[in-house]
Amino acid sequence: MLYNLIEATRAWLIEVGVYRFVMVLDQLGFRAFLAGFLSFAVVLAAGPRVIRWLREKKIGDKAQFDVAALNAALASKANTPTMGGVLISGAILASTLLLADLRNPYIQFGVIAVVWLAAVGGVDDWLKLTASSRPGGSRQGLYAWEKLVLQLGVGLLIGVFAHRAGYSATPPSMAHVLNLPFQKSYESPSAGANPSLITMSVTAYALVCLLMMTGMSNAVNITDGMDGLATGITVAVATGLLILCFIAGDESAAKSLLVPYVPTSDELAILCASTVGACLGFLWWNCSPAQVFMGDTGALFLGGLLGYVAVVIRQEAVALIMSGVFLLEIGSVVLQVGYFKWSKGKRIFRCAPYHWHLHQGGWREQTIVTRFWIVSVLLVAVALASLKLR
Repeated sequence: MLYNLIEATRAWLIEVGVYRFVMVLDQLGFRAFLAGFLSFAVVLAAGPRVIRWLREKKIGDKAQFDVAALNAALASKANTPTMGGVLISGAILASTLLLADLRNPYIQFGVIAVVWLAAVGGVDDWLKLTASSRPGGSRQGLYAWEKLVLQLGVGLLIGVFAHRAGYSATPPSMAHVLNLPFQKSYESPSAGANPSLITMSVTAYALVCLLMMTGMSNAVNITDGMDGLATGITVAVATGLLILCFIAGDESAAKSLLVPYVPTSDELAILCASTVGACLGFLWWNCSPAQVFMGDTGALFLGGLLGYVAVVIRQEAVALIMSGVFLLEIGSVVLQVGYFKWSKGKRIFRCAPYHWHLHQGGWREQTIVTRFWIVSVLLVAVALASLKLR
């Protein structure tokens, strides 16, 4: 709103001689920095009040596992407030609405993704946490198919409209190119089309968006099981995507690195910076011992947002490398469940997701979290470096 207000009143601000005081907001890099700082400050300032309100409402964690030793180890966390994702989503929305260009369709779809998936996660958390207080209340959250349909639905809708938004650029548009690993994915209007590039139809693009948003949403949700684990990894991945947004939206940078140039996609740097700031602020309250958990309210939309940004800037493969820990976690659950059913009761891991397997093997929680953070930072570095290997 602030940025758009300055844009609308630019002529008047110049006329009265005060434009020089706000002209720094024309710089995307400064707005991204300010958005991250503002998100961090909002979560830090609002944290105590929100945590206190959640405690008063007795919105505490009630997770149960089928491993007795794990339940015993987590007994001390039973009353830790959850649904702290409202802090993260609120800070991201406030910073984005204030500092981003709200006329940009990519920003609009990002805001929709945050609101939609945060609402789905919020309803799921609320049903779980209030089941025992409702007459005959035995329903533990949304049914799996309900949650999946809502995730797939928003991914499909955003995919269709984001594909349409890509046509606003002068053809040939790189917004629809299938960017394969190590492929030189850049073409210049003056040099003609690159015959090796594959342009995706609206169906293919929407399918990729649907899979990325839904897959990442569930991957972050499954990873969110230890104090600060999902939050810290999200900071690393969102920082990597922040850098990629600046590259994708800058034609000279995209040409230099031979990656798709997607006009106006650099505005998504505001969303990524807001995510980094909000998660860092949340980590202040979520680090061990956690005073609050994000719950599905935070995890679902964070993963969906990361997947959405990766699709728009055409860097799905690079984003998946960055998200290696998230993929390990969700992959361990898929393997465990599949093998358990196929073998009629046998297990691959002591417990899934994988961080609990390590915990049952004797690793301390803080050790697992710190090492997964380190691995994620290294994966982000490797993913960014891979842009030069083409």
